[in-house]
Amino acid sequence: MSKQEIPLEGLGDYLPAGALEPVLGYLHAYKIHLTITRARTTLLGDYKYQVGASYHRISVNGNLNPYAFLITLLHELAHLMTMVQHGYKTAPHGKEWKLIYGKLLEVFMLQKIFPSDIETALSGSLANPPASGCSDLPLMRVLRKYDKGKPHLCLIEELKEGTHFRIQDGRVFQIGSKVRKRYKAIELATGQTYLFSGIYEAEPVTVNG
Repeated sequence: MSKQEIPLEGLGDYLPAGALEPVLGYLHAYKIHLTITRARTTLLGDYKYQVGASYHRISVNGNLNPYAFLITLLHELAHLMTMVQHGYKTAPHGKEWKLIYGKLLEVFMLQKIFPSDIETALSGSLANPPASGCSDLPLMRVLRKYDKGKPHLCLIEELKEGTHFRIQDGRVFQIGSKVRKRYKAIELATGQTYLFSGIYEAEPVTVNG
């Protein structure tokens, strides 16, 4: 199964110290059905609401470190609150969402839930939060320091040009030059060129011949 139900008392294992009680308050207040999923390469979390349903659905990847998990959860909670307060026709990451998301982050920052380096990175984007946490490069670099169990992985931006690397689905690439904010890479099996974010995680490999 790609999803698993986590008892509320077990949710604390996924959150930073001090975050469980306020998070539970939001889950109960908005009747949120929270699901922990396996790692997804295309998104960290999502929010869904079916018209006529008695609850809201939020899912968050279970492989995230506690700080990344909380930030992702608040990102999706902001979508829920935006829909409740402003309706379906509001832009997904418009000014209403940005205002609500910023206020949610401030609630947890005032409680000193985040380490100082993460708090500094968050402060830099409070006024105009990006649509995706993955696009907030300074924040993602800081959050990565709190990951565990990934010593074999590095960021694309850390690789030297010409280095080979493997991604999660097993494909192997050779990294090329940087184009604006992304890096060119050629897939060895097909010769096709792809663009990768500098903060995409990959495994450096040695290719014979």
